[in-house]
Amino acid sequence: MEASKNDFSKGSVVGNILGMAVPMTLAQLINVLYNVVDRVYIGYIPEHATLSLTGLGVCLPVITAAIAFANLFGMGGAPLCSIERGKGNEKEAEAIMGNSFTLLVLCGLLLTAFGLIFKRQLLYLFGASDITYPYADSYMTIYLLGSVFVMIGLGMNSFINSQGFAKIGMKTVLLGAFANIILDPVFIFGFHMDVQGAALATVISQFLSAAWALRFLTGDGAILRLKKETLGLSRVRVVKITSMGMSSFMAGFTNSLVAVACNATLQTWGGDLYVGVMTVIHSVREIVENLIKGLTSGSQPVLGFNYGAKQYRRVRQAIKFVSVSAISFTFVCWVLISLFPETFIHIFNRDETLVQAAIPCLRIYFFGFFMMSLQYAGQCSFVGLGKAKQATFFSIFRKVIIVLPLTILLPHVGGLGVMGVFLAEPVSNFMGGGACYLTMLRTVWPELDEKKTEKARNGEIS
Repeated sequence: MEASKNDFSKGSVVGNILGMAVPMTLAQLINVLYNVVDRVYIGYIPEHATLSLTGLGVCLPVITAAIAFANLFGMGGAPLCSIERGKGNEKEAEAIMGNSFTLLVLCGLLLTAFGLIFKRQLLYLFGASDITYPYADSYMTIYLLGSVFVMIGLGMNSFINSQGFAKIGMKTVLLGAFANIILDPVFIFGFHMDVQGAALATVISQFLSAAWALRFLTGDGAILRLKKETLGLSRVRVVKITSMGMSSFMAGFTNSLVAVACNATLQTWGGDLYVGVMTVIHSVREIVENLIKGLTSGSQPVLGFNYGAKQYRRVRQAIKFVSVSAISFTFVCWVLISLFPETFIHIFNRDETLVQAAIPCLRIYFFGFFMMSLQYAGQCSFVGLGKAKQATFFSIFRKVIIVLPLTILLPHVGGLGVMGVFLAEPVSNFMGGGACYLTMLRTVWPELDEKKTEKARNGEIS
């Protein structure tokens, strides 16, 4: 009955997407709390709020890298599961999920070991100063010890959503986020643990999310179940999973590289103050970005299922809906952030020096942010339809080929200084977002023409 209920080839396409996207968007909004609530509380620590916030900002590349690896195997396996389920091949779908779980655990253990061994070198590379290093070290050490829970909680939740259980997936995130909100003030202020308390609250919360996800996926409520016999790695499946997840991984990993470049460049041109400004701006971006990710992630199971079922007209309808919705939402966000920058900055810090420095930087960073929606819509279409190479290329193209060089070079141009670092983002949105979406229209869209596809299948078109 559940398998029939979650048959995305039936009913309204928009209704199917919204049925997935609404709870997943709420889940993404709640997921923001995982990543930003620590910064909210830390921003109000007496005496050293700005230094603590800056120290946590230095750790952002590590957090981003952990999420990237979770996406590599979680979001790499989940679309493949949707496609196989659309074909009616549930046994293979379960095998893919089992292999993804094993990869997530192994990666989490390796990330913990590597991070602990090289944490001092990494933190100074990421933009720490002698003043902010102790705060960064305190947070990073505890966070790394919970890397496996981050891997499982984020990675396996993708398989809950891919089966059509978006509300269950939302509860996975909800459980951890509420735990984090409650535990943060207890550890930070009640036990006077400051930055260490924020990290400990996050690790405990991620453990609860991971336990909840595993409990569902091994129970009778799931369509596809996590079983012992599927945990043994298969080279073919590992290649498929990593190939499919590479775009999501590169999006996250290149975000980490950009964060490193931004922090290091800002430390050179503006010092700890502007590293703190970038921490606030990244936090604002996460709020907006996670909301739009809820829509695009919610559409991927619908895209993959209908593509596997050869319902190409429905795939086109889904892409149209996602594109219009993403552009509209990001345009509204751009306007609000441009008009009320202080409101967004005050969420994380009220130090007047930081606020005044952050206002012009925030406006520059988010200029034309609606163009970024084209990147989201294009990437969503490539990933949902299993176009791993295209998805991976555009993840690399925007960040590595455009943002990284501009982040390093623009401060030297025309006396831009620190403003050049913040200007690199809007330039990449226009160039990268436009290129990604236009390529999707020229490659994927013609393939989804049912008449041409059917003729080609019958040998009528050479």
